[in-house]
Amino acid sequence: MINPSDVSFGVGVITPRWLYVLAAATPSQYGDPIITDETLEPFNPDRVQAGDVVGIGVHTANVYRGLEIGRLVRERGAWVIFGGIHATLYPEEAHELGGAHAVVKGDGDVVWSTVLADCAQGTPQRIYDGGRVSAERFLPARWDLLPPKSYMWASVQTVRGCPKHCSFCSVWRTDGQRPRQRASDPVLQEIVHLRRMGYRFIALADDNFYPVSLTDIELARRQNNQPRLDELLSLRAERFEFMERLAQLPPDTIFFTQITMEAAEDLEFLDAMRKAHIKGALVGVEAVTAEGLKAIYKDFNLSGENLAERLRTFKRHGVHVLGSFIFGLPTDRQDTFDATAALAKQAEITFAQFVTMTPFPGTVDFERWEKSQGENAERIQGVPLTRYWLIPGHLRPKLYIPHPTMTPEEVRRYTQKVWDNFYNIGAIWKRAACVKSLKARLAFLLISKLYRQMYANTGIATDSARRKSANRWARWMAKPCLRLFHAKPMPDLVVP
Repeated sequence: MINPSDVSFGVGVITPRWLYVLAAATPSQYGDPIITDETLEPFNPDRVQAGDVVGIGVHTANVYRGLEIGRLVRERGAWVIFGGIHATLYPEEAHELGGAHAVVKGDGDVVWSTVLADCAQGTPQRIYDGGRVSAERFLPARWDLLPPKSYMWASVQTVRGCPKHCSFCSVWRTDGQRPRQRASDPVLQEIVHLRRMGYRFIALADDNFYPVSLTDIELARRQNNQPRLDELLSLRAERFEFMERLAQLPPDTIFFTQITMEAAEDLEFLDAMRKAHIKGALVGVEAVTAEGLKAIYKDFNLSGENLAERLRTFKRHGVHVLGSFIFGLPTDRQDTFDATAALAKQAEITFAQFVTMTPFPGTVDFERWEKSQGENAERIQGVPLTRYWLIPGHLRPKLYIPHPTMTPEEVRRYTQKVWDNFYNIGAIWKRAACVKSLKARLAFLLISKLYRQMYANTGIATDSARRKSANRWARWMAKPCLRLFHAKPMPDLVVP
């Protein structure tokens, strides 16, 4: 099984969970799968023999490389199976351009064993529909297959789906708006397994760790929808029970997750997160103006000083924020970049990422953009821009959706400036005051610079030389950072 990537750092930030879930879904009669994560090292096609089954998981950002791998292994006589969000949306691409024998749409937890059985018989189906697996059928990952000392963060999933409908996100369409939340026991068993192995930093890799908001509950009450209210209250109670059990783990265990801004209204929930050692959360701020938020269907967020105060609420309750911002919205002006940088500082967020607007397949934004392009879409090497992921990376434009007042180069330059200002040494050192010891502050500085190198140049670098330079720096910093994340194994740790 292969996780494609154009860049290999030698060290991974977060374990690619899907690889190890499908490993768990592989019946023992076929043996343990060979796993390749190209963020660690490039795939070696010489390892593939005729008759092997090769599973390739793709999203839009890595599908170009994934299709290339598919063609390579098909030439060697392997059965080629594609899956992942992008393959779910565009299954025919994998067949036409990636040498696929079969494509798995949706979740692979249950259907994967059928795929393997069919390949063993030489009769794979063209399409398998894995659907949306219910929470009780989610499989725990085969973490025993992890290569030692390769990842900073382990990952565990507690829920799939998100009740929101942001225009730039496809999760609510591909994974659904009704949260599928796992019971606490299997999640805790995975976490304890990882902690026994020495992983003390664990990402709760959920679409939204806060699947039930106070607003959702109040709406169900106002509508006198008792079945819906009971369902929401049950999900909320399960969440608190899960966090109570996390709180019983060794205190050096640290969790990170992804959450919506609405959680800042729920102080009881934030306090439970702090007690559960959930020290950080990615929060989708996206835009700092009311106009920008409305443009992306995220007007449930606040703007201006109200937004800054809402973000500070997380920190006051012990949850550090990785704020995510989008540039290139049609409402953006040059002063929007300065306002965003100022708000990030004013809101006291610990980490931030600033990405340019990209229309991802499966989103409302993509549909609007694709429709606006019509039959007259620009073509690069014969490929329409509305299929930009099939264009070699170095030929893709810096901005896909034309901005009404700024050139792509201006958007790129202003975005880069915000990255540079947020991650300059002085600013990082000031934010490092959130940790106590000098050693911890130095570690914070190193990790911040690594994050800057690994992520800020994605889609921003202007030429291959800069990309290669960024990769060299990231590889140089990644190894010492890895040592900061791991702890002594605790083989006797019990499940709380």
